[in-house]
Amino acid sequence: MLLVHPVHEVLRQIPLLVGAVVLGSATGNSWWTVAALAMTVAFGVLRWFTTTYRIEPDEVQLRTGLLHRKVVAVPRNRIRSVETDARLLHQLLGLTVLRVRTGQQATGDTEFALDAVRAEDVPRLRAILLADSLAPAAETADQQQPGGMLLARWHPSWLRYSPLSFTGLAMIVAAVGVVYQAGLGAALEHSRVAETGRDAAQRFGVVATVAMVIAVILLASVALSVVRSLLTFGNLTLRRDADVLHLEHGLLRKRERTFDMRRLRGGTLRQPLLVRLLGGARLDAVMTGIAGEGEASLLLPPCPVDTAESVLTNLIEDPNAVAGPVREHGRAAARRRWTRGLALPAVVAVGLAVASAFVAVPVWAWLAVAVLALCCALLAADRVRALGHRVDERWLVARAGSLERRRDCIAAEGIIGWTVRQTFFQRRAGVATLIAATAAGTKHYQVIDVPADESWSIAGTASPWVADSEWARP
Repeated sequence: MLLVHPVHEVLRQIPLLVGAVVLGSATGNSWWTVAALAMTVAFGVLRWFTTTYRIEPDEVQLRTGLLHRKVVAVPRNRIRSVETDARLLHQLLGLTVLRVRTGQQATGDTEFALDAVRAEDVPRLRAILLADSLAPAAETADQQQPGGMLLARWHPSWLRYSPLSFTGLAMIVAAVGVVYQAGLGAALEHSRVAETGRDAAQRFGVVATVAMVIAVILLASVALSVVRSLLTFGNLTLRRDADVLHLEHGLLRKRERTFDMRRLRGGTLRQPLLVRLLGGARLDAVMTGIAGEGEASLLLPPCPVDTAESVLTNLIEDPNAVAGPVREHGRAAARRRWTRGLALPAVVAVGLAVASAFVAVPVWAWLAVAVLALCCALLAADRVRALGHRVDERWLVARAGSLERRRDCIAAEGIIGWTVRQTFFQRRAGVATLIAATAAGTKHYQVIDVPADESWSIAGTASPWVADSEWARP
């Protein structure tokens, strides 16, 4: 770690080091760069000398800091999962970062992360940190002894979904922001690349040059998205061993997560529009103590929808909840989808009609409104087709969305409260939004625009104690 910490600190402080280089160049004094680099390396070295941890019978403690000492204590009965994260340098040295998750959002100084422990010590530490009843199963998962079930394995064909996430474009925008924030924007404007671009604009015209730049950016975005997906999810395996769910993925940066299956309360199939058009889906776990968004709950990245449905069916053991038909919400709900979908093109069309009384409106503007209306109509129709629910004494299933379609499968026994909410327009339409509260995932899951007179019967089907309750005024 005397090597790893300084290297990672240098990588984290690249903006600071770039600023030191710019300052040194502007003042003609290169000692600014040397001083910044030396301080960064020294800080990385001090992290090793000032970090210790201990495991008590009822809690684990992590102590860090030199001038400002910090102690992070986590009760052992609150530990929900144990994750490991090993970057390339960690893997070369046989080390890994071990993180303890309690279900609460923790980052920076509040996160319990052991950076780093020997890789061979991870199975023992995981067995100690997880619940005593889960420890034998966790050891089995780490050793991958016979009897476990391989639920899914990464396939190169999954890379076809990567460009549809726009991750590469976000990386390009972030890189441009870092360059300008570091003060290199002025130097870039006077560089040879900028001069070549201006010459090309004069030679081929502004429109052709802009089109070429956009094409280059899109190609770079696709390449970056594919590379990131390959490096992040390559070699992914999802295993189930008794009451343990074990996820492992990554090439240069190897990550492992261990989940307690006893805390599983269902799953969510997410299908962004472009991913859905290619027959893909992402699978998230709905689990107590695990956040319902982001990487914390991810079980499978965008992959064939059959694979995602097969894994979720294996986990919750109810194929009808995963892929069975859902009940439609009626004409009122469909009418609300159409009204909301066509409201924007209608407003734009009225605006153009008013403007045409005073100025000449070009034909292309009306064509643009027509295209917008067609797209909104297709979107509304897709939202109508997606909206629905399914409920029985075991599972509540809610499906909705078009740009981001999701199918939430929530265990009825994990629902701890119900809310029926109606806006003014929902009351006029005779529909309501039914919200199921649970301690898992995003904590609340919505069944949108169900007929108002059926909302409490849906809740009573999943939770008999609702049907037995009576309304009374205080």
